[in-house]
Amino acid sequence: MIKIKICGITQEREITCLNETGVDYAGFVMGYPKSKRNISLERASQLLALLSPDIRSVAVMVNPDREQLIKVAQAGFDLVQIHGNQSDGWLGEIPIPVLKALQVSEQKDLSKYETNENIRGYVFDAQVPGSGKAFDWDLLKALPRTEKTTLLAGGLNPENIVEALESTNVDGVDASSGVERENGCGKDEDKIREFVRLIREWEEGVS
Repeated sequence: MIKIKICGITQEREITCLNETGVDYAGFVMGYPKSKRNISLERASQLLALLSPDIRSVAVMVNPDREQLIKVAQAGFDLVQIHGNQSDGWLGEIPIPVLKALQVSEQKDLSKYETNENIRGYVFDAQVPGSGKAFDWDLLKALPRTEKTTLLAGGLNPENIVEALESTNVDGVDASSGVERENGCGKDEDKIREFVRLIREWEEGVS
């Protein structure tokens, strides 16, 4: 079953929609003021309290320090998604499981992460994460199978999600800007529902 992650959650109504649609992951951007989706740990904790226990919570961070990671773990997040450059050894010392964000060109480097049990999966994104821009999905067709979860991100939306699934070999997908309102202020619940519906229908067609 294709895993679905909706990232950049900032509002209560978005949590309600995620609970109703039964997605697999909810992502919260923290410690990165450059992002319009950035929220405080306190705000994230308020939203976490409303999230279904069946949905895994993901703290999305760029080059976090150890203190930030400890606070995220204490707040009850299930996973942390880390962007930036960190050593394999340091990633293994993080107090909660990790989703390592990678550019598609870095798939050749997967071997150095494979033996790290704390890294539970990879998020393949565009060159500029959060830009809403897709990359050439064919580049992931030869992605080696692994016990770790592989997620496709970057410009995914209801209009292109089926093409993305047919063009790649991943375990799941990650959407943010592609399911936002036209004015860019928060998520569009109808787009999220359509995104999820199309994925589930595609799965039924190929099963």
